[in-house]
Amino acid sequence: MHRTSTPEMPAAGRSRVVIESVTPEIDCGQFPIKRVVGETVIVEADVFVDGHDVISGLLLSRPVDQAEWSETPLRELGNDRWRASFSIDRMIRYEYSVEAWVDHFRTWRRDLRKRLEAGQVTQADLLMGSDLVRQAAARAKGEERRRLKRWADSVVAVPDPAEGARLALADELVGLMSRWPDRSLSTRYGRDLPVIVDPQKARFSAWYELFPRSTSSIPGKHGTFRDVEAQLPRVAKMGFDIIYLPPIHPVGDTKRKGRNNALSAGPADPGSPWAIGAKAGGHKSIEPLLGSLEDFRSLVMKARGQGIEIALDIAFQCSPDHPYASEHSGWFRHRPDGTIQYAENPPKKYEDIYPFDFETSDWLALWEELRDVVMYWVDQGVRVFRVDNPHTKPFRFWGWLIGEVKSRHPDTIFLAEAFTRPKIMYHLAKVGFTQSYTYFPWRNTAWELRQYHTQLTRSEVVEYFRPNSWANTPDILTEYLQTGGRPAFMARLVLAATLTASYGIYGPPYEVCENRPRDPGSEEYLDSEKYQIRHWLSEGHTEDLSEFIALINRIRKQNPALQSDRSLVFYDCDNPQLLCYSKRTDDSSNIIMVVVSLDPHHIQSGWVETPPRELGIEPNDSYQVHDLISGARYLFQGRRNYVSIDPAKVPAHILRVRRKLRSERDFEYYL
Repeated sequence: MHRTSTPEMPAAGRSRVVIESVTPEIDCGQFPIKRVVGETVIVEADVFVDGHDVISGLLLSRPVDQAEWSETPLRELGNDRWRASFSIDRMIRYEYSVEAWVDHFRTWRRDLRKRLEAGQVTQADLLMGSDLVRQAAARAKGEERRRLKRWADSVVAVPDPAEGARLALADELVGLMSRWPDRSLSTRYGRDLPVIVDPQKARFSAWYELFPRSTSSIPGKHGTFRDVEAQLPRVAKMGFDIIYLPPIHPVGDTKRKGRNNALSAGPADPGSPWAIGAKAGGHKSIEPLLGSLEDFRSLVMKARGQGIEIALDIAFQCSPDHPYASEHSGWFRHRPDGTIQYAENPPKKYEDIYPFDFETSDWLALWEELRDVVMYWVDQGVRVFRVDNPHTKPFRFWGWLIGEVKSRHPDTIFLAEAFTRPKIMYHLAKVGFTQSYTYFPWRNTAWELRQYHTQLTRSEVVEYFRPNSWANTPDILTEYLQTGGRPAFMARLVLAATLTASYGIYGPPYEVCENRPRDPGSEEYLDSEKYQIRHWLSEGHTEDLSEFIALINRIRKQNPALQSDRSLVFYDCDNPQLLCYSKRTDDSSNIIMVVVSLDPHHIQSGWVETPPRELGIEPNDSYQVHDLISGARYLFQGRRNYVSIDPAKVPAHILRVRRKLRSERDFEYYL
């Protein structure tokens, strides 16, 4: 006789419920979803059973430092899809799962109701129910145990079976039974799914990049951390909450780059801050011309006093003068002649930079040292890091390093600067990066912007990839900004600041609308600050966007709808030069509609289609929209409304939907 092995299943295979397609779940639970404190995790799953029995189920959730699970009943959505949610209350990793079982009491109750309506209730039916209640009483405790026993007796004590059935259908009994279900044959989803919890700035932040060496008020003089301190009130007034500093470490002398990326430097050229390392030290040292470690600590504390975090650049590469090159030459690749291989992207050569060799046999020591670099700056009070070119280092390394840092300091934020292929960008987010640069700078048409941001907010990507839209960087001066003048800078600022909850600008050049490329067709700045000191605020620029920037950041802070990305919805417009979209809070108490002209040169107008019910408006009602940029108020009605934008004035409307209006008198009153 052929003997089969006993299946290794819960309760010896008697568990009948199936749980599938749990969302959110990233790569079979391999990577966590992301939330911040105060957010909600909405979990759905397909839950079903053979036959026609009734199912009950729970969403299980807990912080990882708690042994007990919180339990939230699943609610059926239809077609075997179920949902429940839980809130994030602490900055600690969470986990969640789903459990479900055949609910024999609810199945019996459902069938009993049908029998009662058909006049077919028998005493045997009541005895079956009474037995289920007695079993629950055996599981219950205290007063509820006694109450369940009384219910078990009373259901069968009534002479009339129909009257006993009506008694058994009482809501009180259902409530008692739901608190003491029989879960002995329940099915538990096969994985506990992780949630990583970050600080609020991970979801909503405004970044301002500046080079400390360019902050001196004296032209020609190298700036210091004290000069940056003097800039804090101005940056705070504009509404930024993160100031990002490119590398602050000693700059190498060997093969130092000159102005406009020249291969040879003059005696006064400061070199590229990304060529890290000199006699004064490496990644744990400060460029002496910027000041001392105490000066840096002072900057961090004074910035925090103004509501600003200082973000540092993490660039894991070295100049030929870095102490690592002589003390740990095994961390680098060597050419056949024994010299260390410098960075290349043929035909380009970067002889002032040595990349690390992550395939070195001494990889563990390298990993630990680079972790210690980050921890050193965390110990100085830094909690935000922008990571240069993370896609050129191993994914497993980043997952390990970020995990090590956040296990000790969960409030740390890592921004991935990785303008690379989408799957690589997404994988960096999965392994731990808090925020990510995006392709926003090169999305210029309404179709491109709509398609790209729909992908970021209407797919699984939203669970782990937090976009940070940068309107420009020291490496990116787009053709749109080069040719569009002040209106282009204003339009791209509005787009970056409202399409995504986190955005950034390479600050001083953006304020003065710097738009001169190094060469025709190039996105490099002429006289780039990467290779020389600039004094933006004293160079005689005629443009100044600081007040407009401050206004946009104030609008962001005053309107919670703009502080997250999940509610983004695009609307149709008959003019492709206009882009229209909205965001709202979960309770729709704050609804913001944005219309931006993508043409910086001409007046553009058109009809935008905004489904009224999506805005909480009845189809034929009038409603007021308040332009938070100009202060104007407009009366909209129905689905189609007319807009006109003159980029010479302001290339966008940021409209707050105020309330629905029943009459022109209401509109006049609110004017």
